[in-house]
Amino acid sequence: MERSEEQWLTHLIRCHDKELPELKKLNSYYEGTQPLSYMAPELQQELQETVRQVVINWPRLVVDSVEERLDVEGFRFPNEPDSDDELWRIWQANDMDEQSQQGHLDALVMGRAYVVIGTREDDDTTPLVTVESALDMYAEFDPRTRVVRAAVKRWSEEGESGTVAHATLYLPESTSWWVQEKGRWAEDLEHERDDHEIGEVMVEVLANRPRLKCPNGVSELADVIPVSDAACKVATDMMVSAEYHATPRRVAFGFGEEDFVDANGRKVSAFSRIIGRMWATEKNRKEDGADVIQFSEASLSNFHETIKLLASLVASLSGMPPHFLGHATDNPASADGIRSAETRLVKRSERRQRGNGGTWERVNRKVMRLRDGAWNTDARSLETIWRDASTPTVAQVADAAVKKFAAKIVPLRQTREDLGYTQAQIGRMEEQDEQAAQDAMQRIMSGDLAALESGVKPAVEPAGVEPTPEPALVS
Repeated sequence: MERSEEQWLTHLIRCHDKELPELKKLNSYYEGTQPLSYMAPELQQELQETVRQVVINWPRLVVDSVEERLDVEGFRFPNEPDSDDELWRIWQANDMDEQSQQGHLDALVMGRAYVVIGTREDDDTTPLVTVESALDMYAEFDPRTRVVRAAVKRWSEEGESGTVAHATLYLPESTSWWVQEKGRWAEDLEHERDDHEIGEVMVEVLANRPRLKCPNGVSELADVIPVSDAACKVATDMMVSAEYHATPRRVAFGFGEEDFVDANGRKVSAFSRIIGRMWATEKNRKEDGADVIQFSEASLSNFHETIKLLASLVASLSGMPPHFLGHATDNPASADGIRSAETRLVKRSERRQRGNGGTWERVNRKVMRLRDGAWNTDARSLETIWRDASTPTVAQVADAAVKKFAAKIVPLRQTREDLGYTQAQIGRMEEQDEQAAQDAMQRIMSGDLAALESGVKPAVEPAGVEPTPEPALVS
C-alpha cells in the first residue's frame, strides 16, 4: 500500500516516539545522570537529601575506549594508490572530522546515528553533509533491499505563540519540510521542497553492531548497564556506611540534653555529639552513674571487594584491559603484556571501523551523485582509510615499516601511511621529496658546468657514464 507524504510523516513520528524513552535512558547512562537502582522507593523518600548517588561512570569509559580508536583519514578509489583529494575537501568543508567523531560516539551509546546529505544554495560543488542524533531522527528500512526507504528529522523552535514543532521528511524522490499547526502537520511553505528524483533517500544510518533482524544497531552499553547499576548502588551504600558506621559510635548513660553544651554554654548539634573529638563532664560513674562506651568502627573492605568484582565483570563483557578500570598489581605489566590485554578491544574497534566504513562509503557515493548529477560506477568499490586501531609504540611501528620498505615489500607512500601520517602530511612530504630531488639535480648540473669552465674533473659523474681513467705517469 502506497502511503502519502503526510501518512509517511505520522507513521515515522509514531515509530520514533516509541523508541525515545529507551534512547533517552541510554543517553543518561553515558552522561552519568541515570537514577539510582536497587534502592527501595520508601527508603529513598525517608533519606531524601541525606543520600546522594555515587556514579561510577563505567558506561562512558566503555564507549570512549572504542570511539577513541575510530578516526577516518581519507577515502580511496579502486586501483588508486592515493586518497581522493576532492572527497577529502568535501569532508573537511563539512567539518566532518568533528561531526564523524560525534556520530561514532552517539552510535555507540544509542545504537545508531544518522548522516544526511543535501545541497548547498551557495555552492553546487560542495554538497552539505550533517550528522544527526537518534534523539532527533528515525529511519525505516526496506525489508527487501535493506536500504533506507523513508526517514524523518524533528526539532522544535520557540515562536511568538509558543513552541513550534518542525519536521523534515526524506523520501526516495523528494525531501520536504513540515510544520505542526493546531495539532496537525502541514507542509512548510517557507522552505522550498527538493524534488531531486534520485531514487534513494538522502539519509544513511551509522549503526553500531547491526544484525539481520536489527538493522538499526544495538547500544554498546546493553551489557554494561546492569553491572554499572550494581556498582553505583554499592558505592552509594559505602558512603552511607562511611557516614554512620565508619566513624566509631558512642553510647552515653546518665546524661541529659543539658549536658551537651559548648564552652559558652550553648547546646551542640546532634552531629557534634556523634563525631565530637572529646567529651568532658563533671559527672562520674560512682555518684551520677554516668558512663560512656564506644563501639568499634565498621570496615568498608567488603564494599571495596564487591566493586573490584564488578569491575572485572565489566572488563570481561566489554573487552577492556583490566588497567583501564584501575586494576593495578605490585609487578607492573610489561609492554607486550599490555598490548596482549588490548587484543579484544582492538578487534572490537576494527569491527566498528568496517561497519562504519561502509556507511561513509555510501554517503560519499550520494555526495558524488549530487555533485556530478550521475552515479559514479567506480565509487562502488570506494574504500575508507582508517587510522590504526591498535596502540603499538612508535619505535615498533617505525622498525616494522622501515624493514618492509627496505625489503621492497611496500612502497614509500604505504610506509608513511603505516607510520600513521595523515594524507595531507604525506602529500607535503612528497612535495618536499620532489623539490629536494630537483635541487640535487641542479647542484649536480651546476657542478658539471663549473668543472668544464675550470678544467677540473667533476666531483660527481653523470649517471650511466663510465669514469675516464687517469693517464699513467711515465718516469
